[in-house]
Amino acid sequence: MNTLVCIKRVPAASSAVTLTDDAMGVDTRHVGYTTSPHEECAVEAAVQLVEAHGGTAAVLTVGPEDALEQLRDALAMGVKSAVHVVADSDAFGPADVARAVADVVAARSGSDDAVDLVLLGNDAADTGDFQVGIRLAYRLGWPVVTGVRSFSVDGGRVAALGDGPDGVEHFDVPLPAVLTVKEGGITPRYPSLPGRIKAKKAPVENVTPGFEPAGSGRVRLHLPPEQPSQVQILGEGADAAPALVDVLEQIGVVGR
Repeated sequence: MNTLVCIKRVPAASSAVTLTDDAMGVDTRHVGYTTSPHEECAVEAAVQLVEAHGGTAAVLTVGPEDALEQLRDALAMGVKSAVHVVADSDAFGPADVARAVADVVAARSGSDDAVDLVLLGNDAADTGDFQVGIRLAYRLGWPVVTGVRSFSVDGGRVAALGDGPDGVEHFDVPLPAVLTVKEGGITPRYPSLPGRIKAKKAPVENVTPGFEPAGSGRVRLHLPPEQPSQVQILGEGADAAPALVDVLEQIGVVGR
């Protein structure tokens, strides 16, 4: 089977996130760039699929020339080919990105490279739109499962697990399909040195979008207020034991 993983170049926010003056994006003047954590898990899942079932895994991004760095990172993890839809990511809204990905999938239909499964991150780390996977599936007419923690493929079907309001939810859908992956259930591997060397030399297919983007329609981004941290001194030494037990009972860790 052939798997296509979609990733995005996002700011590496290791400290407090700051918005631009117009609140339309993350201020990136003093930060580096990386791949969204959800998408790192999706890349790992694609590599594991190839190891277990054969086939191929390709990575795709819609972004500027600099996004080649993130494609190389995915190639270093074990993905075999890459597609770069060269575009101004700020001008592309979720619907535009979904359309660009769908065009690549459609172009491969009927060939040996026809896509059986598209993996995306559950949401991007910068804008958190939560839309591209669903919009892509709608365009392709494929089933979609969002918020996937882990999944397996067997006999032309995908069994996926995700978190629901009442616990773990189980989904079974036919291929071809779209899954949006959430970090936590899959641990990405660290690229090896030989993998990084091969990734630097691997060819990347450049694609030009065949349409003018409509944009995101975003009004502004909003940063939630920081949650204040509180410290409660329970006591010192053995005298603090009864108070500690009371706290553990309150949060449900232990019961009487």
